Amino acid sequence: MKIAVALASVFAFALASCSKSEKLTVQSPSGKIVTTFLLTGNGKPTYNVSYNQKSIIKPSTLGFEFKVMPPIADNIRVDSFKTQSFSEKWEMPWGDQRWVDNTYNELRVYLSERKTPNRRFAIVFRVFNDGVGLRYEFPEQPNLDSVTILAENTEFNLTGDHTCWWQPGDWDIYEHLYRTTPVSKIDAIKNKSKNPLAQTYIPENAVNTPVTMKTADGVYLCFHEADVSNYAGATLRVDTIQLSLTTALVGNDAGIKVKTKTPFNSPWRTIIVADKPGDIVTSKLVLNLNEPNKIGDVSWFKPMKYVGIWWEMHLGKSSWDMASGKHGATTANAKRYIDFAARNGLKGLLVEGWNTGWERWIGFDDREGIFDFVTPYPDYNLNEVVRYAQDKGVNLIMHHETSAAPRTYEQQLDSAFRLMQSLGIHAVKTGYVGKIIPKGEYHQGQWMVNHYRKVIETAAKYQIAVDAHEPFKGTGEWRTYPNVIARENFRGQEFNAWSTDGGNPPEHLTILPFTAQLAGPMDYTPGIFNIKLKPYKSDNQVNSTLAYQLALYVVIYSPIQMAADLPENYEGHPAFQFIRDVGVDWEQTVVLDAAIGDYIAIAREERNTGRWFVGAITDENGRSLNVKFDFLKPNQKYRATLYIDGPDAHWDKNPTSYQIETREVDSNSVIELNLAPGGGAAISLFPL
Repeated sequence: MKIAVALASVFAFALASCSKSEKLTVQSPSGKIVTTFLLTGNGKPTYNVSYNQKSIIKPSTLGFEFKVMPPIADNIRVDSFKTQSFSEKWEMPWGDQRWVDNTYNELRVYLSERKTPNRRFAIVFRVFNDGVGLRYEFPEQPNLDSVTILAENTEFNLTGDHTCWWQPGDWDIYEHLYRTTPVSKIDAIKNKSKNPLAQTYIPENAVNTPVTMKTADGVYLCFHEADVSNYAGATLRVDTIQLSLTTALVGNDAGIKVKTKTPFNSPWRTIIVADKPGDIVTSKLVLNLNEPNKIGDVSWFKPMKYVGIWWEMHLGKSSWDMASGKHGATTANAKRYIDFAARNGLKGLLVEGWNTGWERWIGFDDREGIFDFVTPYPDYNLNEVVRYAQDKGVNLIMHHETSAAPRTYEQQLDSAFRLMQSLGIHAVKTGYVGKIIPKGEYHQGQWMVNHYRKVIETAAKYQIAVDAHEPFKGTGEWRTYPNVIARENFRGQEFNAWSTDGGNPPEHLTILPFTAQLAGPMDYTPGIFNIKLKPYKSDNQVNSTLAYQLALYVVIYSPIQMAADLPENYEGHPAFQFIRDVGVDWEQTVVLDAAIGDYIAIAREERNTGRWFVGAITDENGRSLNVKFDFLKPNQKYRATLYIDGPDAHWDKNPTSYQIETREVDSNSVIELNLAPGGGAAISLFPL
């Protein structure tokens, strides 16, 4: 649904002429962000960006390198230009807010080469109040048919040595811890992941996107991409001397980045611009640069909380395969989880290890063909589990681990999704652990981008929503395909169970909302109550307090939130009430206070209930936060239930110390939250 009819017209916004209109300027609706396109003396296309009359992107070059044809770099002329203004409000079928404002000014510059082969293309700039998007558009033309791109040279020339929150530009995984350094100190090659499940491939000193920075003037910049379709994903190559970033496309072992035909568009290169961290979290620029919903009604998918036969495998209590003798995905175990979910109002159950093939799923070169996505192990009666779950009001989430053999998966997509449809199952968690088969392709390259899109589009035909693990990062396609419900483009909770580097430090989740979360909803799997993981993992633990784990249900956004711990660790636990109560589908989101890498406090209003929930977490340092409740409806009283760290709580020394307090609040109330080191607070607010 849309309101505020879209307006489109051709006019000039602050357009300046210089050598036959080769300097063109477009500004945001607020006038604060100004983007200028300019051809230099040798016809090299460049652009720059200013914010509040100060430069934030210095003159930066644009261009391409191709196989068997000259690069596009200079000797370019402006043929014409076109501008338009657009404004609409569109409704999210589910999300972290209901209504999205999509208002921008656009400049489209039509260009051609001054010499043979006289190729034509356009560069499009869309300027929003919260940032800028730019992309290339290549029309069909006689001198440009089949195209093999070796490099896209879109530059972001920075104005200083900004503080940067980054992870290495790995072509295969995003499961790295974020680092905080000046741009000049980025060393992505050195700081590889210690993920034991996948080797890392970092061909140059590059960072993955989203990557976020803070300037000396206190302006926040976040670089990402939007609407990646039939194209390679991008990292950003870092010049630590010149302090610049350049788009570095993910390729394959043949050196090919993109193979396509005209007409085609590049993805949008995006820069979110904000005065405070919270505005990064609530920006919808990346979503707005994607096309509207293409699949229509998705009411068959319901946002939900779920449990799963999953954490017990990471703990070693059970296994994915049947041959081990401690198979987790049995009919009896699934029914135990279903009973627990039904008693506690949780609507979903994920079962991993249900299908044959897990004996050779990782660490083998002949992984193709091992998984059968329709045949259960003998000790798992799929039809009976589905029947039992439906009788209890619980929905199954199917699990399809591909072991990074996507060709095998594509051969079975229709049969696997047809089975799900016949059973009334509307959600699947996919997985791609390991090096991609065929050899020489990578998780973030064009070949796999197209595979992930094929899965999404095929799933939509069968009314199935997709939660992708080991994915290609989100680039806003969940607007176009709202059956894309979550991704794991980050280092998740499971690292706390087995990682040899100590797991995820407390600061990890004070960085993710400002980086990885900008790529879309995150299936982080919060809610671990048995922090020390006894008796299963004596050398590992979750590096947070219990109250921190509760707060994650609000801090991290996903329309599917897992109660990830074992059911026995929740039974009879008073703090589990917050997980029962907390929403998963939101009317609006308000960031109350934040400092990237230090802390965040966020409030969300549940759709259709008027209930609010607050989550706050801190890094390894304890701190006090004053939370103002001025986001609440005026002249309305609320019952606030606070789940907070105990006075002696500490993420390592005493992580399970917590208190529950109840009080009455309204929009004039202020509460001081005392967060323990590695601690947090979760608050439910119910109208009285």
